Amino acid sequence: MAVDRQGVTSDIAADMGTAGTMRAATTAWPVLIAISMCHMVNDVMQSMLAAIYPLLRAEFALSYAQIGIMTFAFQVTASLLQPLIGAATDRHPQPRSLSLGMASTFCGVLLLAFAPQYGLLLAGAMMIGIGSAVFHPESSRVARLASGGRFGTAQSLFQMGGNFGQSLGPLLAAFIVVPLGRPAVAWFAVAAALGVATLWQVGTWAEGRRRAHAARRETGPSLPRGVVIRAIVVLALLTFTKNIYNAAMNSYFTFFTIEKFGLGPQGAQIMLFLFLAGMAGGVMLGGIVGDRIGPLRVIWFSILGVLPFTLLLPHVGLVATGALAVVIGLILASAFPAIVVFAQELVPGRTGMIAGLFFGFAFGMGGISAAALGVLADAKGIETVFLLCSFLPVLGILTIFLPRPNRLRGM
Repeated sequence: MAVDRQGVTSDIAADMGTAGTMRAATTAWPVLIAISMCHMVNDVMQSMLAAIYPLLRAEFALSYAQIGIMTFAFQVTASLLQPLIGAATDRHPQPRSLSLGMASTFCGVLLLAFAPQYGLLLAGAMMIGIGSAVFHPESSRVARLASGGRFGTAQSLFQMGGNFGQSLGPLLAAFIVVPLGRPAVAWFAVAAALGVATLWQVGTWAEGRRRAHAARRETGPSLPRGVVIRAIVVLALLTFTKNIYNAAMNSYFTFFTIEKFGLGPQGAQIMLFLFLAGMAGGVMLGGIVGDRIGPLRVIWFSILGVLPFTLLLPHVGLVATGALAVVIGLILASAFPAIVVFAQELVPGRTGMIAGLFFGFAFGMGGISAAALGVLADAKGIETVFLLCSFLPVLGILTIFLPRPNRLRGM
């Protein structure tokens, strides 16, 4: 996808005065669409890895422990490296590193397709994780740069690509890789190669824009350090509760519907798709609405507003369960763009570090939560998992400890 570097030449952001105002700016939609599409490619590769585990286990006679090590290697590189890379690129922005991250994913996919031994499969998983760690912080910075002041909308469009990619990976694995065999994974390297070329152009555009605005410095609220730290901790806890529930739905909702309603695998997958579809809509709406009413209100609504529906879910019939899955996904997912935008406003000039922290934290906590909930499900049953998780949104009351809108820029 070609990016028009001259077609979006109006100011992206102006210095904030004492009134906290921002000059009108043009949103660089081609850049946002490009970065969202590449986010989709990145997350397709991530979800593809888990989707082909049964195939890899059969071909290489892997133990469950070896599968677990592959997941651990991928998640450690994908989650723990993100804040570090984000902090480094905040000091020395490297927009062209986006293409290097996608190149790492490209190599990882080829290793998964053709590796003759387990050690190289492990290396492939790690390279996909490294690609993700490089991609998320810098691409979130580019999305903010291209937003034209519509920070929530830009963040939502960026995240929607990732959500769509996560839901697409298992379907592609089921209909392409499983029938054609492991070498078919290599076809997805073509998408990664296109992503490398697209991100090089995006990085070139972002580098030009960064240099044009090198004299500008993003200023933010003059909040005490303790208030900022407290707010970041609260946002991290809210993200944690959200991702525990997401982990329950993504990993165990199919089993829940099979046990409770006697659905077959296909019907259970449709129920999971309803939740994922709701999440995709929620991610987009959360940012758009947040630009109009402020991210703090979206956070309040998303975290606490979902509580009545999560409490109902374990106790209703099949049709109502499907409807609630859509509503819960819609409301719950609307929080994440707002949380990221709110955190970036709290720590101006640290866009990459904040993006890396929250994307990495969300991903890592999702993996840990899925494992812990699996142990609980083995011990107490799958319905107990959903009964317990239904109360998690109560912790949304922690939002009361976040700074008020009049203390933050643009809120």
